[in-house]
Amino acid sequence: MTTVDGLPAHILLVHAIVVLLPLAALLLVLSALWPAARGKLAGPNAVLSVLVVVLVPITTDAGEWLERRVASTPLVRAHTELGDTALFVAIPVTVLALVVWWRHREHLRTGATKTAGADPASTATRRRTFLAPASTAVTALIAVLAVMAAGAAVYDIYRIGDSGAQATWQDQFSSAPASRAPGR
Repeated sequence: MTTVDGLPAHILLVHAIVVLLPLAALLLVLSALWPAARGKLAGPNAVLSVLVVVLVPITTDAGEWLERRVASTPLVRAHTELGDTALFVAIPVTVLALVVWWRHREHLRTGATKTAGADPASTATRRRTFLAPASTAVTALIAVLAVMAAGAAVYDIYRIGDSGAQATWQDQFSSAPASRAPGR
């Protein structure tokens, strides 16, 4: 993708990443730490996180297209290099969001079967779990990883955005208002 309505696609797509990746990170932490929120947030966040992982390479590709069309400065090069790291923080957020969602599904399936009055021994053979939905140790580990991945994602997106703003706006404005032509 190169342009959208005459504007470079990167400057439009980047806003989606700047909003959606930190949002996915926040929802990941909430769903990993707060069981009441998990039921409502885990599924939508899994979908959101996958969307972000799809959007990141599209956005960086559009950024590389734009980079070839602007002056090469140290700030632009630094932003480009930092932008390439976005996928490395988006993937862990997505993987953990999918794990939280899957574990919640497994928990619901095993819990629903047990409350239906089924024999627990036969339930174990019919309802196999893969991500230990009843294990508090696994839940704690996932929560710690979620907080770490979310923190890394938010920090990385901040760094990338700041470097992009520096590359775009460095020496491009004055602290004093610009003079206007009469009648404006």
